[in-house]
Amino acid sequence: MAKHELLPPDQRLDIDRVRALLTTTEFGRDFHYFVQTTSTMDDARRLADDGAPHGAVVVADEQTAGRGTKGRIWVSPPGQSIHATIIVRPDVEQLKRLSIVSPVAATDAVRAATPLEPTIKWPNDIQIEHRKLGGILIEAEWRDARPGYALVGIGLNVNFDPAPWATQIDRPATSLMIELESRQEREPVLAGLLNAFETRYRQAGTTELHETWVSRLNTLGQDVTVTLTTGEQIAGTAEGVDEAGALVVRTSDGERRSFIAGEVTLRTATDLT
Repeated sequence: MAKHELLPPDQRLDIDRVRALLTTTEFGRDFHYFVQTTSTMDDARRLADDGAPHGAVVVADEQTAGRGTKGRIWVSPPGQSIHATIIVRPDVEQLKRLSIVSPVAATDAVRAATPLEPTIKWPNDIQIEHRKLGGILIEAEWRDARPGYALVGIGLNVNFDPAPWATQIDRPATSLMIELESRQEREPVLAGLLNAFETRYRQAGTTELHETWVSRLNTLGQDVTVTLTTGEQIAGTAEGVDEAGALVVRTSDGERRSFIAGEVTLRTATDLT
């Protein structure tokens, strides 16, 4: 998509207000803001390669080439949503738990800023009554068998109207504006996201974080179809999750199998209705 006229100043994120709402010591203290960019993930990768610190954040009002998981397009029209990528410099165990930390922090942010109580479709969708409110993309750069850094891309629909983009969106979608029937301020949601991410990152590996995550998962107990990267499809029931974030599925022949997020695409009965 070609670049076009930039968002008017009065519709842009108020970055000073975001900074004033931060309670963090690391996350968001190195803050990179763009009115328009191709992808905050690409910007964050360049910054990380250049030595940007743990906790640095890239935020944009608009992405012209935003992306989600499996190479899908992430629709990012100007001034409507949160488009952010967080640079993390984790050890191996912290990296494993980013798939737990990130969705819990995203749901924390919405719950803090609104009366809504979003849930998590394993592994990376934020939903309200099975309508997609946001998504998470995690990419890691390995160096000498250790993670050099990870990029956590988080998108949350704030004042987004999915109707004009129906042909590009393959799942039912929603936004805070739709659910609350009025436009919402983006700054408290973004600041809340960074505040929650720092808190939850420090809780990685704790019982408190794991139990909160499990309590918000809407996938458990559902009939699912797991599609491996090889194309093999496995049907079963989502019975649980383990401490590292893997989904435990009892297959149609009674076998219990575990799948990590990077191995599968998950479809549930609600995706087919």
